[in-house]
Parts: sequence; structure tokens; C-alpha cells
Amino acid sequence: MILVDSISFNYPNGEPLFADFTWKVERGEAWAILGPSGCGKSTLLYLLAGLLFPTKGKIQIDGEELTRPRPKNGLILQDYGLLPWATVRQNAELGLRIRGFYGPDGTHSPRESIPQTDVTPWLERLGLLEIADSYPSHISGGQRQRTAIARTLVLNPDLLLMDEPFSSLDAPTREGLQNLTLELQEEQNLTLIVVTHNIEEAAILGKKILLLGRPVHRAPTIIQNPHQAGEDYRKSSLYHTLCDDLRVHLEDISGR
Repeated sequence: MILVDSISFNYPNGEPLFADFTWKVERGEAWAILGPSGCGKSTLLYLLAGLLFPTKGKIQIDGEELTRPRPKNGLILQDYGLLPWATVRQNAELGLRIRGFYGPDGTHSPRESIPQTDVTPWLERLGLLEIADSYPSHISGGQRQRTAIARTLVLNPDLLLMDEPFSSLDAPTREGLQNLTLELQEEQNLTLIVVTHNIEEAAILGKKILLLGRPVHRAPTIIQNPHQAGEDYRKSSLYHTLCDDLRVHLEDISGR
């Protein structure tokens, strides 16, 4: 589905983050991008989202070069990105309203109105129906993140990009949303890419884990996690062993 083809990237006047970097993601896979702050993992996610562009090389999704944000991408940010003056329901409908203006391809206004999808099933699925008329300031962090997920999934994406989505949440809420994300990924056959600096979260969410250490990144370091979707994996010795291995790998590639 995704081909990152020999890309290079640096911010203006900044040191290179990626140089001739190649990476491939197949449809329906669940990936975690793991690394310390400042290593370039969020930059890579924004390149995949079409919000940044390589200075060299190209990124292809389904065989088409990415030259702008792609309508079938779903992007969920750490700060949720909710409108504070809009209710939960109105925030969940936001993407549909934008699509109605720009059209399904994100470029051309539709010649005729696009039928609006009812967000109620997603609000119910994500446990938000009872607070649908509440404002973001009146609900919990977990509920705000669920609202952001509803707003994204109602657009029927095939690629879900998540940037540190649960880092500000308490442990029980974070664990519940991690489990929910995996359920939705399987139900919707989503290709999932989650950026995190948390080793335990990477081990839960990524069947494959891309490790980023100290830049410049020239070749991917990939850790396989074949047991990730197993029942009670979080409590298993396999999970704890993988977390220990990831710490060692991160220290090695970070030069510490």
C-alpha cells in the first residue's frame, strides 16, 4: 500500500533527518514507529499524511505519488484537534462537512450534494451517544480522543495515522483506547501506523515496529511482533521479553 522510495528530508536550515530512506507497508498491516523525542518519527508520519514532502525521492500510496493530503487518509493527533465551540456530535461531523464542500477527492467541489452519513452509529460504537451534545471542555480526555476517532472513521479511511494519540491519558484509559484501536483496525481492515515514544505501547499496537534512533535515518530497523494480536498478550512473557528487546535495540541504534 505504502512505498517510501529513497526519500531524503530536512527542515529549512536543519540537519538531515532522512537520507535515501526506503520503507514499505502492506495493506492492512499494523505498525508502530518507536523512537525518542526529536528522532523524526512525527515528521515521517506527516510525510505519509501529505502535510510535508520529501526533498528527494517520493512516497507512493496504492501506486500513486503523494503530492497533497489524501482523502482516504485518517490522521489523529495528540491534542485531538477538536473545535472547542462545537459539540461532540458537531466535531464528529466536521470531516463530512469539509468533504461536502471540497468533494470526495479533496480538490473539486461536488456538482451535486453528497449524501451526509449519520454519525450516530459511530457515536454509539465509541460510547459517546450520551454526551453527543456536550462540549470538549466538559468531557474527559478519553472521551475527547474517542470523538477524534469517530470524526476520522466516519470518513471511511483505509489508512489511519496516529501521532502519540494516548500519551496524555491515564493508564487505564490509555489501555482501553489501545484495545479499541486494535478492534477497529481489524473490523475496518485499516492500515494502521502509530507514532509513539512508549515502548510498551509500541509492543501492543504494532505487529511490526519501525525503530528510529538518532538521525540521519538511511535504512529501516524493523522488529517483528507476530504475537501482538493474541489474547492476553499484554500479560504474556512474550510481551515483556519484546519490551526488553526493544529497549536494547533503541539503545544500540541511538548510540547510547
